Amino acid sequence: WSADKNNLDPAKKSAESRMFSLIGAYRSLGHYMADIDPLEFRQRTHPELAIEHHGLTLWDLDREFPIGGLGNLGGGIKTMREILGILRNSYCRTIGLEYMHIADNEQRDWIQERFERPYKSLPRTEHLRILDKLNEAEVFETFLQTKFVGQKRFSLEGGESAIVFLDELCEQAANAELNEVIIGMPHRGRLNVLAAITGKSYSQIFKEFEGNYDPRLTQGSGDVKYHLGAEGEFTAATGKTIETSVAANPSHLETVDPVLEGIARAKLDRLSAERHQEFPILPVLVHGDAAFAGQGVVYETMQMSQLRAYKVGGTIHLVVNNQVGFTASPMDSRSSVYCTDLAKAWQCPVFHVNADDPESVARVAQVAFAYRQRYHKDVVIDLVCYRRRGHNEGDDPSFTQPKMYDLIEQKRTTRTLYTEALIGRGDISTQDADDVMAKFRERLEAVFKEVREASNADQTWAKTPYYPKKLGVETQTAISAEVMEAVANAHLDFPEGFTVHPKVLPQLQRRANSYRNGNIDWASAELLALGSLLMEGRPVRLVGQDTRRGTFSQRFAAIVDRKTNESYVPLRQLSEDQGAFHVYDSLLSEYAALGFEYGYSVAAPDALVCWEAQFGDFANGGQSVIDEYISSGNAKWTQKSGVVLLLPHGYEGQGPDHSSARIERWLNLCSEGALAVCQPSTPASYFHLLRTHAYVNWHRPLVVMTPKSMLRNKLSVSAVDEFTHGHWQPAMGDPTITDPASVRRIILCSGKVRWELVNARAAAGLDQQIAILPLERLYPLPAKELAAELAKYPTVGDVCFVQEEPENQGAWWFLQLYLPKAIAELIPGYELKMTGVTRPAGSAPAVGSVKVHAAQEAELMRRALG
Repeated sequence: WSADKNNLDPAKKSAESRMFSLIGAYRSLGHYMADIDPLEFRQRTHPELAIEHHGLTLWDLDREFPIGGLGNLGGGIKTMREILGILRNSYCRTIGLEYMHIADNEQRDWIQERFERPYKSLPRTEHLRILDKLNEAEVFETFLQTKFVGQKRFSLEGGESAIVFLDELCEQAANAELNEVIIGMPHRGRLNVLAAITGKSYSQIFKEFEGNYDPRLTQGSGDVKYHLGAEGEFTAATGKTIETSVAANPSHLETVDPVLEGIARAKLDRLSAERHQEFPILPVLVHGDAAFAGQGVVYETMQMSQLRAYKVGGTIHLVVNNQVGFTASPMDSRSSVYCTDLAKAWQCPVFHVNADDPESVARVAQVAFAYRQRYHKDVVIDLVCYRRRGHNEGDDPSFTQPKMYDLIEQKRTTRTLYTEALIGRGDISTQDADDVMAKFRERLEAVFKEVREASNADQTWAKTPYYPKKLGVETQTAISAEVMEAVANAHLDFPEGFTVHPKVLPQLQRRANSYRNGNIDWASAELLALGSLLMEGRPVRLVGQDTRRGTFSQRFAAIVDRKTNESYVPLRQLSEDQGAFHVYDSLLSEYAALGFEYGYSVAAPDALVCWEAQFGDFANGGQSVIDEYISSGNAKWTQKSGVVLLLPHGYEGQGPDHSSARIERWLNLCSEGALAVCQPSTPASYFHLLRTHAYVNWHRPLVVMTPKSMLRNKLSVSAVDEFTHGHWQPAMGDPTITDPASVRRIILCSGKVRWELVNARAAAGLDQQIAILPLERLYPLPAKELAAELAKYPTVGDVCFVQEEPENQGAWWFLQLYLPKAIAELIPGYELKMTGVTRPAGSAPAVGSVKVHAAQEAELMRRALG
């Protein structure tokens, strides 16, 4: 530790050793002593800090110690008293640092260099800027409280320093010439952030409170004001500007976390390669303390931060720590010391800061931004504050936290405390402070009056993101033989020296041969759809669990060298001007992973974005994203998404898990054309579906029940001309029927059960007596296409719908409720009377016994054939 360390006598060595132990203790544990709680400062201690001097005598305190090389403590000789002063100021004031868990010495040194130094007060201009933001934040909240008594707004009162933090962050980002700051946050403080950071006008916010604000009610349900997002522009003190946005978010507070990260990645991927590496999109996630500690999606999202499929260059997490969650105290909300402790799993620096010291808040924002820019890692800020009111403005918090709210009622606001401090230091006068407040109140009053008197609401704020124009429903989705040949060649041409696994090479050769001669299977058709889109310049993103190879060893979108373990992606080698192809294996997550792809699709509407579940029922883990975003985001926020969900589905006797993608749950969410639910039965049908979705779809999510055993079903293959000709057919006829007059029964079905029915029909010798009509799309109902097929059999009244699923699951209940009416509207006088042929109703999706499964299937086929 010093140049002459080995020459010290034992007594001096002991003193020096204790001194360095004490320095390490401050760095590791000083946050326990920091004054970070604005409600009640209690000197907290830790066993290693209980005897602060670690056995050092008074003589030792005044001795000179060589401390070169130890951050900004270093540089020559200091007495222990001086060192202790620096340590206390660095680690035990209103900022508590946790960073010694970081393994990288450089990163630890970087933080020490910024804190282990004499504190320099901010210039007067910065003081006034901070005060101005506190003024805006506080007056905005009190104004709403006065004018709209009893209305919920989930105020930021007690945590106004969050606005100071976000303002400083945007200031730094603008001066660094980043492209955009995007914010995801819960409802608490959202209105304040929309006004102060994105620049949403006060008049528009007041219109929303007046209730005359939502022109989108004609297009959907709309949403409450404190869930809405906005886009705007932030202007720094230097005059530089930066785009800012707040993502729409439901009351499932942390659901927005992965969605925002997906939006950030999509925006990064649209930039040039050079700019992408600079990570000029800054994601900021605002959390509550109870939600950050309690919601597993936070962990999932942070686990993504350094993975290549999801990396965005670091996210800044601001935890607005109210020290209470709804009515639950921290002792009931977490087992950890701090609400932010999970961040240590990724070696993120954590800054605990007292919200009543807005200068420290601004300082932490500067350091957090600089750290993110330097190391492209997540940073976590624990803004310790309080919640002045209850969970909402009509709630009385003293019912559950009486002592806390006794303290809060006696507290002066952060703005008041800071104003008094500035006046006491002589930075501003009392008159200056009064003038600032008076002007701001006058501004709000004027706007409020304008809103009351306005006859027409300004609706420009309701703009939606740019959605590229589609080519129309009549667009053909067939491709040329030349495109098929290019995709075939990509699966045969490998870099020199690349060793394809001996079991994989024959599969690739068969795939290339099928593109030329037919018998194209499901996975080959899928890659043909993606490859053709790429050659037409469309970007494609395909991510999921084991997706590169495929759960069932069917896809091989990436080929791994047998000797070097290097990967080669054939669809990236199609042409020089092709679209970008992003194909990755995801982390073992559904909630965050699905949210990420949804967010990506929102910000990249021109891309085909696909998320694949390992098995269809895994989507259950992402149900919050499904309910709150995928099915209803357009209705609530006019936020469109074209995300594609690939959910393996099919009954093969493998038990209740992984048999069902829960079609019934998806159909239960269907209304207003908000999403499409499809179950193609042939590779060509799937091919045309994907291309139709990319070019013709109305920017709505697409849920595809993909096959398992049907991946290798010899009946379920397609000829070459089905790709070079044809189009997407939501409902199909029976190509084997040569004499419609001989048909006595019509079977409607969907998915792989079509081929089981075909086999059973052939075995029974009923090929011309029974017509099998597959419904390739379940919603929106393919009524027009099905009506055209039913019209070929005008005298047949025996119609049934056959499904693999139990009676209380699958599509049967939905179709019997809605399909007859839809057909009746298209064929006057025709009454569709369907019977259902299903497995017996059950609480589980499937039976666990292979023998029972086989018996049920035999009975299903017997009843289906009549």
